[in-house]
Amino acid sequence: MAGRYGKILSRIKPFFIGSSINRTIKTSHVVIIACMLIPLLLSIAGFMLNTWSYDQLITSVDKTNQLIQIVKADISNELWDTVAGNKPFAAGKQYAIIEDINARINDIMGTSTLKNRQHLEVAVRAMNTLTRYVDRLKVQMEESYPVIENERILDEIRAVAALVTEILQDFIVLEIESAAQANELIKRRTFFIGALELAIIFFVTIFSVFMQSSVTSSVDTSIKTLVSLSGRIADGDLSARAEDPQVQEFGTLTENLNTMAGKIKALVEANIQEQRNLQKSEMKALQAQITPHFLYNTLDSIIWLAEGKQFGEVVAITRAFSNFFRLSLNRGSEWLSVRDEFHHIENYLTIQKIRYRDILDYSIEYECSMEEKIILKLLLQPLVENALYHGIKNKRGRGTIKVRGWQEARCLCFSVEDNGIGMKAEHLETIKNEMKSYSGSETSNLIFGLYNVSRRLELYYNRQDLLEITSVYREGTTVNLRVPEVSVNV
Repeated sequence: MAGRYGKILSRIKPFFIGSSINRTIKTSHVVIIACMLIPLLLSIAGFMLNTWSYDQLITSVDKTNQLIQIVKADISNELWDTVAGNKPFAAGKQYAIIEDINARINDIMGTSTLKNRQHLEVAVRAMNTLTRYVDRLKVQMEESYPVIENERILDEIRAVAALVTEILQDFIVLEIESAAQANELIKRRTFFIGALELAIIFFVTIFSVFMQSSVTSSVDTSIKTLVSLSGRIADGDLSARAEDPQVQEFGTLTENLNTMAGKIKALVEANIQEQRNLQKSEMKALQAQITPHFLYNTLDSIIWLAEGKQFGEVVAITRAFSNFFRLSLNRGSEWLSVRDEFHHIENYLTIQKIRYRDILDYSIEYECSMEEKIILKLLLQPLVENALYHGIKNKRGRGTIKVRGWQEARCLCFSVEDNGIGMKAEHLETIKNEMKSYSGSETSNLIFGLYNVSRRLELYYNRQDLLEITSVYREGTTVNLRVPEVSVNV
């Protein structure tokens, strides 16, 4: 039996896998309650059926006993008074008594079994015979037959009444036998209900243990899966994923962990790519400063000054050239002080001033309180270079580049201003749009320089609004930087 129940439970189990704990518990409670109600309902039904059967038998026997007394005494006594001349035949109640007996027999027949009902049908035929004898007695008395003839008919009536009585007594015996059979049936029903109750209790016990084990196993498995997944993610395995859990309540958590792992992996890959792009940008920025053109022109300037015996300027440009590259490299550090950043710009403009002395003037000024503050290196030089090559050189006459620095609300502010050719509004808007979608394929050094500064500001300061460009055609261009103060060991 246990094996049979095990097979049943194994077929039931798939219906609970993947379902919610709440629904599983509710379903198991419904099953258990339904199973416990079955024996109760069977017991009540069996009790009511047994009670009804016994009640039918007892009522039938009681009615038959009463009927026997009526058949034995009432008809004979009533007709004797008539035959003895104590009262006229018409005044007797014999027909009423016969009708009452027939009615009682029919009532008993309605509650008896088919087998026992056949005896009552014999009693009915006997009562019909008795009725015919009463009718003959009525005729004889109306025709004034001798008393002896009437007494003979009365004896026949008494004999038929005795026959009816015997038939009814036999019916009682059969009813008692039926009661004994009913008792055996009741015993079998009771045994069946008891066995069924034991089977149901056994099934409910196994089902409860199974459900407890199933729910515990499902929850334990789901938790272990999630713990394993979180551990693999913590160890750096961002490709780890968990399958759908057996418990519905853990579905959202599993999905969120899988999504989180995927997003972390994407962020890590994006960060790696950003670092690669940043390194490329820094290399390009550094390469842009030491292009062969810049080197050749500077070296040519040094040679030209030396040939002209302008040794003071040779020393100045050589020193500026050396300091320019020393600050550009900055020992591999990405950060330097504001003072060094302005020295870097001053060295660059010193070199360019010697080359473009006829068209270039410059001024550098900043607040002394900010010179020890730390900023990202190589921010101002690309802007100054743009101001020179795309602003001053494209206008007639001399031009001036002004580089300033000041502090506002814990921010370091810088501006590179030139009075060069400037840009028309549509050209400025085009440059701003190209900076947002710059892919490195453009050949414009203007776009590259601005994009390089803007992108590095975004990566290191996590802001996209730190660079602002304004320009008026034939009046000049101003580029403003505004970066938050940072604390970095240089």
